[in-house]
Amino acid sequence: MEHPLLPFREVWKAKKRIREIVDGPTPLIYSEHLSQHAGSHVYLKLEHFHPTGSFKLRGAANKILSLTPEEKEKGVATFSTGNHGIAVSYVAGQSNIPCVVCISNRVPAAKVDRLKRLRAQVEVVGESQDDAEARCYELQREAGMTVIKPFDDREVIAGQGTIGLEIMEQCPDVDQVIIPLSGGGLLSGIGASLKSIDPDIQITGVSMERSAVMYESLLKGKPVILKEEDTLADSLLGGLGPNNEYTFSLTQTFLDEAKLVSEASIGNGILFMLNHHKMAVEGAAAAGVGWLLNEKGAKGNHVVLVVSGNNIDQHTIDHLIKNQ
Repeated sequence: MEHPLLPFREVWKAKKRIREIVDGPTPLIYSEHLSQHAGSHVYLKLEHFHPTGSFKLRGAANKILSLTPEEKEKGVATFSTGNHGIAVSYVAGQSNIPCVVCISNRVPAAKVDRLKRLRAQVEVVGESQDDAEARCYELQREAGMTVIKPFDDREVIAGQGTIGLEIMEQCPDVDQVIIPLSGGGLLSGIGASLKSIDPDIQITGVSMERSAVMYESLLKGKPVILKEEDTLADSLLGGLGPNNEYTFSLTQTFLDEAKLVSEASIGNGILFMLNHHKMAVEGAAAAGVGWLLNEKGAKGNHVVLVVSGNNIDQHTIDHLIKNQ
């Protein structure tokens, strides 16, 4: 099952290209507690083990390393709710490429501090990711910088697709993969990889109930715009862009079911990972855990949950513990 927008060969190319930045496969571990709860064998794909703290390193590395020497010299710019910006800053720093990261004022302070420590030039623009995106394209026009999109880019999607290759290597009996769903780059890449190997593998996307843009866009049959709301899963905020080229179509093709997760369930997912696996993960990464705990939505005997990132601040964790 292959989509013309992302031939399977591109994912294999990405796997080879990113080796100099991405050091080996991330761990896949068995979750005894989740397995007992779900009645299936449940595994956690630990994408927060990257040095940047999230899966975004893969796509950023594949895109930036594919640029020409001239493009690298002029530098890169990106807009991000945090994780993608951190990944782009990290890769650019490793390759001595100028980097500007544009973010909205909704991005948590912990992520802003991380960007600055990576020596990126940070510009805070407006109330949403769309405002930050507009500033990026100004930099492209003014300085010739290459815009590294967070998700709607073929090289970025192919980079995320390398997770699917690793899942198949680590758990060849996989029946279902549960993936955080926002702009669709992560789900598109993993879905393209796994469905090219076995179309029967179930791809489940999970989003927060608040401002779930891709979820609502799929219902309407076209990209829609929603006002951003505060959520524990802040990494899943952001629009699809007015001229979405790849991820909406790819998500339509590879997604089997989309599920919304309440704030309470996301919080429970964060606390579950902290209590049972001694891991601090962000709301987006815990959405699938929270949904599985609440809904028992396992399909098949072997389920893989993608734990996408760990960029969560201490205040959020303290608040959840206090109110549990």
